Amino acid sequence: MQDITLVLQAGGKSTRMGRDKALVPFGGRTMIEYILQQTEGLAQDTIIITNTPEAYQFLQLPLFPDVIPDWGALGGLYSAIFHAPQNTCLVLACDMPFINRPLLAHFISLIADYDAVIPHLDPTGNKMPAFAEPFRAVYRKSCLPPIKAAIDAGQRRVISFFDQVNIRFVDRHEIEVYDPGLQTFLNVNTKEDLLKAEQIAQRRGT
Repeated sequence: MQDITLVLQAGGKSTRMGRDKALVPFGGRTMIEYILQQTEGLAQDTIIITNTPEAYQFLQLPLFPDVIPDWGALGGLYSAIFHAPQNTCLVLACDMPFINRPLLAHFISLIADYDAVIPHLDPTGNKMPAFAEPFRAVYRKSCLPPIKAAIDAGQRRVISFFDQVNIRFVDRHEIEVYDPGLQTFLNVNTKEDLLKAEQIAQRRGT
C-alpha cells in the first residue's frame, strides 16, 4: 500500500453511451466496482469525484463534487487532486475498465521527482501533449496552482497547464514493457466499445 490516494473520476456526462458509464453492468457488477476490485490495496485511500453522489452511495466510499462546476475534464482533474487526502494521487477514469497494476506501480515509483507522471501513447515518439492520457496518471498537489491559473484564464483543455509543471511522460515503448496490448487504455464510450471490452474481460477471465 502506498501513501497515495486513488481517485476515480466519475463525473463525465456519458452522452455517447446514453447512461452513466461508471454504472453500466460489466463483468457481473458495475464498471466502477470492476475497477475498484482490481485496485484494492493499491493506495492508502480511495475517493470518487461525482456530481451525482446519490448514485454512488452504495460503494460506501468518500464522494466529492467538482470544486468548479461545469469546467469539463480540466475541472474534473482539479477536483480530483484538490480532494485527495494524500499529497500524491493516482487519477483513473471510470470508463477505462482494465487495470494493469505493475504499470500503475511503475508510474507511482516515478512521481517523487516530478509534479506529474503521465502516459504518452504516440508510437512515433512525438512529445506533443495531445497524445497524453491524463486520466491514467499520477499527480502531486503542486499541480493545483497551475491548473487553477489555467481555469482562471478560461482554459478548458486538460493539457493547458502542462508547460507550467514538471512532467515525466511515460512513452509507449516503456508502457508496452508492462502492457503490450495497451488494454489499460481501452476507453469505453459507446455501446460498441462496451461490447469489445466485455469480450476482452471474458478472455481475461475477469
